[in-house]
Amino acid sequence: MYYIGIMSGTSLDGVDAVLVSFSGSSFVLLRTCFIPYTQPFRLALLGLNQSGENELHRSATLSNQLSELYSEAVSRLLGQSGMTSQEIVAIGCHGQTVRHCPQPGNGYSIQLVNGALLAELTGITVVTDFRNRDIAAGGQGAPLVPAFHYEMFAHHDIHRLIINIGGIANITSLPVSGRVSGFDCGPGNMLMDAWCLKHTGMAYDRNGEWAASGRRIDLLLEELLSFPYFSQLPPKSTGREMFDLNWLQSCLSGNEIAQDVQSTLLQLTVRTIADAVRAYYSDAYEIYLCGGGAHNRALVAGLQRVLSDRKISRTDELGIEADWVEACAFAWLARQSVERAPGNLPAVTGATGSRVLGAIYPA
Repeated sequence: MYYIGIMSGTSLDGVDAVLVSFSGSSFVLLRTCFIPYTQPFRLALLGLNQSGENELHRSATLSNQLSELYSEAVSRLLGQSGMTSQEIVAIGCHGQTVRHCPQPGNGYSIQLVNGALLAELTGITVVTDFRNRDIAAGGQGAPLVPAFHYEMFAHHDIHRLIINIGGIANITSLPVSGRVSGFDCGPGNMLMDAWCLKHTGMAYDRNGEWAASGRRIDLLLEELLSFPYFSQLPPKSTGREMFDLNWLQSCLSGNEIAQDVQSTLLQLTVRTIADAVRAYYSDAYEIYLCGGGAHNRALVAGLQRVLSDRKISRTDELGIEADWVEACAFAWLARQSVERAPGNLPAVTGATGSRVLGAIYPA
């Protein structure tokens, strides 16, 4: 049974798409595709993270443009594999998050994608809107990938942690016994990318080299770490609404050296991940990284220093390359939805129970 998973994350770097097959409990990643966002398109999406002029029209227009881009990714996967659209059961498309506000009582999460248009363009059943059913059931709607992590990466003798470092960093605990848990630790690459773009014109800090050229500002780091989110108990999730350049600027004097701030932001990601590991999963020995941050050498080296008593590696070692784990997760979530099986973990999101996630647009 063949599925396609599409993920465009908080880092706003582009579209990850995968073609996978499921047979019983077995899983095979067959093909991958990445389409980068142009800088104007990225800025247009970023502009929707806050209210602005004519934002409903801009949202609808960008949803259509995104769906065309997603369709192009599907075409590339089919072209690589020699398969036809009729052979694909469904596409699981996360969409592009522009708002994530899961407050109890009136929470919501908005991911831009026109599922109907994507189904028309591809001729394949599309599953989208995975988060809001969990929110309707009292949950955070995120993180959603821990259920997939459990299916793919759990070990019967070893307590493992899967840490995804995308725009936001989130952690999944896969204990030998007991329930799976997880939450968003805080910013992953998001603040570093934004600061890097502002001061260097580069979309991200390759290998953390710019951060490594600076010196950590201890007073700034402690002020950032004092933000209430970091001491809030799980379940919890977050996004750009909480951690953006305005938040960072409010903590700066204006006299800081730019690369020193970047070094401090890298340490913020290291510390919030390490603090989460120590506070909640002190007995976990194996840590596997995925997401774009898994390629940031300075960031990984920082984690290895502060968590030197643990094994730290990439999910590549477990059979799925770090760059494709989230896209694979949404292919799996699409299968769960099509088969009317739960896709959330209440212990992770805080929902009142397991739920079938996603809205289905038949081919």
